[in-house]
Amino acid sequence: MDRLTPERRSWLMAQVRSANTKPEVAVRSLLHRLGYRFRLHRRDLPGTPDIVLPGRRTVIFVHGCFWHGHSCKREKMPKSRLDYWGPKIEANRQRDRRKCKALRDLGWHVTEVWECELKYPARLARKLVRSLSGRATSP
Repeated sequence: MDRLTPERRSWLMAQVRSANTKPEVAVRSLLHRLGYRFRLHRRDLPGTPDIVLPGRRTVIFVHGCFWHGHSCKREKMPKSRLDYWGPKIEANRQRDRRKCKALRDLGWHVTEVWECELKYPARLARKLVRSLSGRATSP
């Protein structure tokens, strides 16, 4: 049983953003400090990637550990309504795989950044530089 009223639950779920989340803004800030320039939320690409580096043919998805089913300490299944949350999170994971495949089929390099990776910015910076280095830039 949900301990919140349906109205309160609806309000709470409406507060969950799909773009410009704190983890996404943190990754964008890190990329900018590293000297990379990018575009945001290109709707003409499959899955509307969070960050797009067109000259490097690279997209970056910033995933919340809970919403996308990451197997880390942050990802804890709720104790109530497992019949809803289990299939919901699994559907998110399957959608993520489809988006990545569609982008790769179009020749894009896909990098996924997990919310928990933000705890270690230096490690995340190395991952991003490795992922972006050697990728061609447009003239």
